[in-house]
Amino acid sequence: MTRKLFLLTFTLLICSSATRAQKIKVYFNHPVNNTVSTGVNAIYLNQQFDDTIKAYIDRAKYTLDIAVYNFGLGTSMANIAGAVNNAYNRGVVIRWIYNTSSSNNSIPNLDPNIQKLGSPTGINYGIMHNKFVVIDGNSLDINDPIVLTGSTNWTDQQINSDYNNLVIVQDKSLALAYLTEFNEMWGSATPIANQVLSKFGQYKTDNTPHQFTIDGKLVELYFSPSDNTTQKLISKINAAQSSIYFGIYAFTDTNVSDALTYKVQHDSLYVAGIMDQFSVNYTPYTALTPVMNNNLKVFNLPYIYHNKMMLIDACDANSDPMIFTGSHNWSVSADTKNDENVLVIHDDTIANLYYQAMYSDFQILNHTLASCSQVTGLAAINDNSISFYPNPTNDQIKFTLNHKEQMIISIYDHLGRKVKAQKGTFGDNIINVSELTPGIYFINGNDTRFIKTQKIVIQ
Repeated sequence: MTRKLFLLTFTLLICSSATRAQKIKVYFNHPVNNTVSTGVNAIYLNQQFDDTIKAYIDRAKYTLDIAVYNFGLGTSMANIAGAVNNAYNRGVVIRWIYNTSSSNNSIPNLDPNIQKLGSPTGINYGIMHNKFVVIDGNSLDINDPIVLTGSTNWTDQQINSDYNNLVIVQDKSLALAYLTEFNEMWGSATPIANQVLSKFGQYKTDNTPHQFTIDGKLVELYFSPSDNTTQKLISKINAAQSSIYFGIYAFTDTNVSDALTYKVQHDSLYVAGIMDQFSVNYTPYTALTPVMNNNLKVFNLPYIYHNKMMLIDACDANSDPMIFTGSHNWSVSADTKNDENVLVIHDDTIANLYYQAMYSDFQILNHTLASCSQVTGLAAINDNSISFYPNPTNDQIKFTLNHKEQMIISIYDHLGRKVKAQKGTFGDNIINVSELTPGIYFINGNDTRFIKTQKIVIQ
């Protein structure tokens, strides 16, 4: 396929998906399995991530703020460098932060007048491991600001061969949060970096908002090392109701593997994961192998499995399906020294897009994931047995029990913390939730015969 034909096809794909994901789009650079789609097919961009990045850079009107770990040599990188230089020539203000200890061989191919800043070096700092771009973050037109992020470094191998994902979000509030992080590293909000005031790694502060509503979806944003990102990951693991899927390059943090072990052994959750072969010599692999058995696969194929993603409850739309993805590997360095970013997107459709990609990745490793009905047990549950309403609600949740056995009703927040519990009895029941803060909650009804979990929005 020629690049021109691809770009036309890509534009049509964007247009055709506008009704389902106008503001959040995700793409994968390896095949996906659309047979497990719940209605919206995941998109595989075959060696075309660079064209996608270029297409968005070409949209920049005013500013382009780039924080990318490595910018290597190759045809794909020349494509991106050309787009950046063209943006500069049409008057876009460009700022570029890179990791000093990486090769960054294509930096010299950028216009020498583009302002650049390398990360610090020394024993107290790790790496500037971000891979994000903010386009027109301060534009007065709320439709202009765009964030590109994900796991993909800007090298030919990363774009064309290694396993990665790309996330693109059109939202001004999110773009401004990323811009705040960029300015903290840059040392100013101006076109010229201030190396005296710039802060990287452990010297940064927790100075950005963390929760956003985008396209009606709850989206969380965290930066390392200021935001305790690994603890946020563990909180998502703890909140999982039915399943966890993960795919990770560097997995060395035993706190994360301990949390996964607990969910398998104590809560009997279905947990399946892919680790790149880089991680097999570390404790998490050794600890999880006997726990997960055949559901833990090592990626030992050519190239590397570079994703850093965890998928929670992808098979259960009534729970809190979410994807945890970004640049953050599951290591102590990522949590305490490196500059990293992570998005947590709460949405059943987007979770299913990642599920389609991971399902295919497992198949490449000769492993077929259990079906969603097997994972959630939904096929064996009579969903008509109980329903919680109204939804959304302001002050009360109602439900009716048609059998005389008591049921324990528990309400959890999006972090998995129990915030309310009471007994349900035969007949009509009311739960007062007026004291709870507006947001997304999960109500769980549990008796000896079945478990019913439902998402509830309190306004």
